[in-house]
Amino acid sequence: MDRLTNTVRPYAWGSTTAIPYLLGVEPTGEPQAEMWMGAHPGAPSRVDRGIGPQSLAEIIDEDPEIELGADAVRAFGPRLPFLLKLLAAGSPLSLQVHPDLAQAEEGFADEERRGVPIDAPHRNYKDANHKPELICALTPFDGLCGFRHPAEAADLLAGLGVDSLKPYVDLLHAGPEEDALREVLTAVLTADKHAMAETVGEATAAAERLGKAGGPHAESYAAYAAIAHHYPGDPGVIAAMLLNYVTLQPGEALFLGAGIPHAYLNGLGVELMANSDNVLRCGLTPKHVDVPELLRVVRFEPGDAGVLRPEAGPSGEEVYDTPIDEFRLSRYVLAPGAAPVPLANRTPQILLCTAGSVVLRDAGEPDPARQLALAPGESAFVPAGEEIAVTGEGTLFRATVVV
Repeated sequence: MDRLTNTVRPYAWGSTTAIPYLLGVEPTGEPQAEMWMGAHPGAPSRVDRGIGPQSLAEIIDEDPEIELGADAVRAFGPRLPFLLKLLAAGSPLSLQVHPDLAQAEEGFADEERRGVPIDAPHRNYKDANHKPELICALTPFDGLCGFRHPAEAADLLAGLGVDSLKPYVDLLHAGPEEDALREVLTAVLTADKHAMAETVGEATAAAERLGKAGGPHAESYAAYAAIAHHYPGDPGVIAAMLLNYVTLQPGEALFLGAGIPHAYLNGLGVELMANSDNVLRCGLTPKHVDVPELLRVVRFEPGDAGVLRPEAGPSGEEVYDTPIDEFRLSRYVLAPGAAPVPLANRTPQILLCTAGSVVLRDAGEPDPARQLALAPGESAFVPAGEEIAVTGEGTLFRATVVV
């Protein structure tokens, strides 16, 4: 097992305090948005196996079958197929969707064929992979996830009393649910920018007032008003009103599959995703919004946010069930004095402590020299085939694959 040294990404939307407080260090005053754990080429973790620090990506490249196991290599190729993160949002992230695997392969091939530079600001597809993801709250965590039913969205928009929103309200009432959502999102994203900025301003003022007044949509109105103060005049504010607003409590999670519009607003969580950078933005961003490609990828399927809670197994492992194989997230809440918990050894694992203190040890060796203690925010990579057990008093998240 290898202790990981990880990179913290200072994106502007990041919290200045959440990750430092978890790590037990003084905040610097700068945003600290994400801490990456894995072998993503953008910021691979580093390990030290006695010859000095090495990139985890380089170590895996040297012998994928030893590090990942033959089953994982056969299923996903010679690279770690997931990326684990601590994500700390201090302000809203962009409203976005991710493509499915076929769309990513097609989009990437098309942009390669057309010679679009990989770092071009208008490029949509940085790789040929899909990017499903899971966010699990460590603190109360606010987000937007999936479309509201059109009747509910119409009621919310109508309640603002803004005349320029009435055509959208009528469209939401007019046809089949998926068609209505498509028409309204298209209209919002293609509207005249100056007219839309005025609409957003009026809607923001109304949402702020209604959020303070109470009522059936008060929490949602307050959230949308807060979003608008970060992105004044952005059409994404109106697009966001089509989505479910949700607050996760610690331990609850959301799974974001292909085509599901979403945005993280505030809070600290553990995020696990397929190893990809493919993002199509809907708004709440100064970055490129490719409306035709976005509309090709979005799934206009209304429903609730789909909050996940872990399912407890006989070994004490609490699993967040998702419909993909590239990653699997689970949690152990360890009690003092309990027997060591063995972890399955056929797959590569990244283990992250988020509370208390946990100890990893060789399952067949009580030797203290072969133990690794993790404090909150510390993590370890465990190669496939390595038999370990965990003890301690704390919370441990486990990221692996399904093979």
